[in-house]
Amino acid sequence: MRICFVGAGYVGLVTGTCFADLGNDVICVDNNEEKINLLKNGGVPIYEPGLNEMIARNVGKNRLSFTTSITEGVEASDIIFIAVNTPPLPNGDADLSFVETVSKEIAQTMKTYKLIVEKSTVPVETGEWIKHTVQINNKHQVEFDVASNPEFLREGTAVHDIMNPDRIVIGVESARAEKILRELYTPFNAPIVMTDIKSAELIKHASNSFLATKISFINAVANICERTGADIIKVAEGMGYDTRISKSFLNAGAGFGGSCFPKDLAAFIHIAQKYGYDFKLLKEVENINNEQKKLVVTKVKKAVWILKDKKIGILGLAFKPNTDDMRRAPAIDVIEMLQSEGSVIKAFDPVAMDRAKQIFKNITFCKDPYEVAEGVDCLVIMTEWNEFKEIDLSLVKDKMANPIIIDGRNIYDPAKMKELGFVYHGIGR
Repeated sequence: MRICFVGAGYVGLVTGTCFADLGNDVICVDNNEEKINLLKNGGVPIYEPGLNEMIARNVGKNRLSFTTSITEGVEASDIIFIAVNTPPLPNGDADLSFVETVSKEIAQTMKTYKLIVEKSTVPVETGEWIKHTVQINNKHQVEFDVASNPEFLREGTAVHDIMNPDRIVIGVESARAEKILRELYTPFNAPIVMTDIKSAELIKHASNSFLATKISFINAVANICERTGADIIKVAEGMGYDTRISKSFLNAGAGFGGSCFPKDLAAFIHIAQKYGYDFKLLKEVENINNEQKKLVVTKVKKAVWILKDKKIGILGLAFKPNTDDMRRAPAIDVIEMLQSEGSVIKAFDPVAMDRAKQIFKNITFCKDPYEVAEGVDCLVIMTEWNEFKEIDLSLVKDKMANPIIIDGRNIYDPAKMKELGFVYHGIGR
């Protein structure tokens, strides 16, 4: 099939590349000339395991190309996925201006039937607005359909998630659109949830908000564990064996971040308010997540007493391992709170350093965890990279001014840390 992805970010670039790998002809469009030039020259603007090789393979087979021209993308394709950014507005709603602009440009360009699919995470009823926008700008009065096909990829495992989905959600209004999308997804061995567009839009927001709720719930339980002397690791293990609950997203820590959960949670709260429902549960999920980042700083304070002029080492800057994404990373809030009280920050992340340097101008970036540990009064774990789980802790201890570790991701065994001579504080342990 001939496919166009408008928006070559995490969703558009990875999904488009995966579709190309299945034998489709894919063209990715983005208005960022620097990004498109990088892709044309063999570079990749994001870190995602396995993506570089897959892009190179499909570009080499002439199944994947890149352009800044929507006209070129629309003319070359039958299916057009809208995968542009939908950042949050100050009130928590999603900014749909990019979606509107792209919908208008598609309508003015298309000369034959097109299936326009919203891939971006958008509020319910966005499909209706896309349809309306296309109708009033349909310059050549051609037939078209609008559909919804939300993504459920996780950064760090995006290629695997797209090629091995738990489910495929498709919202359509016509038999023609359903037939096309069923054919597109034929190679995937996964259940297809075929529904109306509004239900498909809500499935995405409801799914992410529920997962965020699980994280905040286990973090709230972790606070009770600390007050009672229980171990959140064992509590979560005991809960996770219940098939109705499952083990996933029951890892207590410094809170969630990234481009999806915080944004989608705020958007879903705003959507509910728009329709007259006060979603108090999700407001508290949001509040618990914000408090969890403050908890990390509180633990540092209790361990070192005065923060002013203390050297604090941060291991992990990305919001999760296997990605360089810094968007709403908990490390950002923690570092800013520490700096506001006069702490001197040293930091390292295996892949997110370049992005972090665009955010912070007054911290010392180090070449590895051992350089971070040199002379610090406290070490804070903010991202659960495997590299940090395997470091030489004895060497780290020797380099530190004070052997204090605040483990915001519970990656170490408290008994072992005590045996090594560390003052160790995890979350809920």
